[in-house]
Amino acid sequence: MNIHEYQAKAVLREFGVPVPRGIPAFTVAEAEKAAKELGGPVWVVKAQIHAGGRGKAGGVKVVKSIADVRREAERLLGSTLITHQTGPHGKKVHRLYIEEGSAIDREYYLSALVDRATSRVAFVASTEGGMEIEEVARTRPDKILSFSVDPATGFMAHHARQVACALGFGREVGKQAQDVLPRLYAAFLAKDMSLLEINPLVVTKAGALVCLDAKIGFDDSALYRHPDVAALRDLGEEDAKETEASRHDLNYIALDGTIGCMVNGAGLAMATMDIIKLYGETPANFLDVGGGASKDKVTAAFKIITSDPQVKGILINIFGGIMRCDVIAEGVVAAVKEVGLRVPLVVRLEGTNVARGKEIIIKSGLNVIPADDLDDAAQKIVKAVRNGGGDGP
Repeated sequence: MNIHEYQAKAVLREFGVPVPRGIPAFTVAEAEKAAKELGGPVWVVKAQIHAGGRGKAGGVKVVKSIADVRREAERLLGSTLITHQTGPHGKKVHRLYIEEGSAIDREYYLSALVDRATSRVAFVASTEGGMEIEEVARTRPDKILSFSVDPATGFMAHHARQVACALGFGREVGKQAQDVLPRLYAAFLAKDMSLLEINPLVVTKAGALVCLDAKIGFDDSALYRHPDVAALRDLGEEDAKETEASRHDLNYIALDGTIGCMVNGAGLAMATMDIIKLYGETPANFLDVGGGASKDKVTAAFKIITSDPQVKGILINIFGGIMRCDVIAEGVVAAVKEVGLRVPLVVRLEGTNVARGKEIIIKSGLNVIPADDLDDAAQKIVKAVRNGGGDGP
């Protein structure tokens, strides 16, 4: 789960991490009031969306008067920002963050994340603050320091000294780093974060180390331990289909393709997506209905797939073990009868109660294209989509 910048900074503030003063605003009047409360003489008006690259898209503006705060708030609220992370459709701006201006001397990059290779929290630091770390890694990998923290010892003084040395901090800023970095590590563990990114981490002209921006992602599986974090969720920033899927305990991720997929098991779902790509088309989603899905759950999954206007065809690929083929068939038939079928549908069933499952679909009278195996299913759905909805071979 991701949260907005202003929410991330509030979380960090709980742990004593230095961040600039700021106030969220949902209306132009609130933005103007926030600016007056903060004082001045410089303010930063920041669009709050779950995507990076806001500055390049015009979503972050430094202003020097209350009138300019109002003007930028009027411009941003209700507008659509298109960045390299939003996709071509962009994201609509519903909230702002009015922040006090900072006199920046130097910018750095700092992040913490879960290193799957070592099963530890890893830190990444770079002198190239304000840039995308992926670009730095590609063009100047020598500018990146990374290390993992042993959970048995936790974050120690030598870790902070290592970062301070790599970033070229002087004595006074180095002392601040020895205070700030352990706080970031403590916040990461305490709140079950999956990502904590500070870009940029800055040293001000007054010599203060400040987290000027903050991006936090949380482990969804641990949210039950943090009702305060779960309350920060902004459903308006999430894909509506993914939100609906979560209500039915479905593992669904929206993609940019044209072939909707319903599969049981993550590995089989990945293989299904791969073979669709192999035959020249692109999946519209990842969808794992799980091993013990009910008829209602399958019906909900089918509705979610068909609600995507980009879907030009659907491939259902089920290898029944715990998940019985007849349950899948009943769910598909119920969903089609309720929402209709406007695109080609290819079904491949194998495993527990497969004969019963195929019988249910045949007797339903639905215009379903049967497939013998995964390769056959992929070829048939690709052909049907390319034929504009015609039947497969």
